Amino acid sequence: MNRFLYIIIATAVLMACNDNRPVTDADGRPPIYPDYTDVTLPVNVAPLNFLARDSAQGVWVLVDGVTLAKSGDNRAVFDIDRWRQLLAEHSGKAMNVEIRTLHGQQWIAYHTTWAVVPDSIDPYLTYRLIEPDYEVYHHLALYERCVENFDERPISTHQLVGDRCMNCHTYAGQSAQRSMMYVRGEGGGAILNDAGTLSKLDIKAPGMVSGSVYFGFSPSGRYITFSTNVIIPAFHSRAAKRLEVYDDKSDVYVADLKTRRIISSPLLADSMHLETFPTFAPDGRHIYYCVARTVELPGQVEQLQYSLCRIGFDESTGTIGGRVDTIVGPTTSGPSPDKRSVSHPRVSPDGRYVLYTVAHYGTFPIWHTEADLQLLDLTTGAVDTLAVVNSPKSDTYHAWSSNGRWFVFASKRDDGLYGKPYFCYIDKDGRPHKPFVLPQRDPAYYDNCLRSFNAPELGRAPLPFDAHDVARAMHTPALPFK
Repeated sequence: MNRFLYIIIATAVLMACNDNRPVTDADGRPPIYPDYTDVTLPVNVAPLNFLARDSAQGVWVLVDGVTLAKSGDNRAVFDIDRWRQLLAEHSGKAMNVEIRTLHGQQWIAYHTTWAVVPDSIDPYLTYRLIEPDYEVYHHLALYERCVENFDERPISTHQLVGDRCMNCHTYAGQSAQRSMMYVRGEGGGAILNDAGTLSKLDIKAPGMVSGSVYFGFSPSGRYITFSTNVIIPAFHSRAAKRLEVYDDKSDVYVADLKTRRIISSPLLADSMHLETFPTFAPDGRHIYYCVARTVELPGQVEQLQYSLCRIGFDESTGTIGGRVDTIVGPTTSGPSPDKRSVSHPRVSPDGRYVLYTVAHYGTFPIWHTEADLQLLDLTTGAVDTLAVVNSPKSDTYHAWSSNGRWFVFASKRDDGLYGKPYFCYIDKDGRPHKPFVLPQRDPAYYDNCLRSFNAPELGRAPLPFDAHDVARAMHTPALPFK
């Protein structure tokens, strides 16, 4: 019976593909959404399901002349097993893709390529799904998604943690065995994942302006470097701008997660400066962070210009260095002098590059339409403005894959309101390739999704906990630091 059904299905597919209606070649890019034209793909990515945007009555996709998918509407949905086979067959090569859209009794054919590289991307992605509003977060949740297929699960939900706001989840070296996230509000804390054992931490000590906010792990996972921030939201009076968020106070520290000790330096807690967004270099020998001179706020917020700096750190002794080096100054961030303020530095796993965001001013670029990514080569000092990556809308909140060949970032390029996770390939010569958005099972998903993907992070394996484990950890006493 199974063999008989298989023959029927195979015959039906063959007859569907034997289409005698005329085909006319068209110039230009295929009218599809998401824009998956001329992109570079990892060999392990999920199928690029898409919609035809030209009022098509059917879609027909061929790779090297062989039918990959055909439908009687405007949706192209690929069989995942066949898709994986094609990626494996084309690893290190390009797929020649023909996309036909049906109009009446005629097919219009467009041509593009999908370049497949053997450099895999880390197969798991965590992100916060949040409504792009100022105070409403009743649907807020943190999710884990497998990039190789469409499996998604919540790792923390607003309802399970007592109606509290939750902040970003971050891995230690892209390892699922060591990671941390924050649950805000009274009774909240930092939720540390240690190989699936969760604990709640109160990372605060006397003299700090707040608890920990932005953080990054050291290579060993023993230390985190973190900022303490007094964050002020403010509305713009100009209609072209929506919301501004700035730091009234901020300092940088290091926490020893083993001894629960806070390590400080006057160089990172200067009352005349605002220090924020710290992250460790992959060898643990430096902390990169952003710093600005204080200005009168909110009146002078547009003069708030952050530099990228670094300071030494000795992981064997847990001591902060005694000299600060300015890596990117507020007027030297490449050939775009109007974009002077640096935020969100992330060092590539091989230590060669720093990826960061530039905007006109401040440190909250997600509401800045001019926010772009830049890539600094630490070996040459050259800055790539990533023209092939950036869009006219906000591009920020980026993270590396463990092999250093991919990074993910949040972009609002579609409508300026909803952020979506895009993946970009950096080849061995440091050249960026055109990014593509996270594929979805339903090609109309992004048309219907009313939440932003916030702070995406790549991981090498599934996390060993779920949302209920986080909820249970929230009921435990917070471990203090000193």
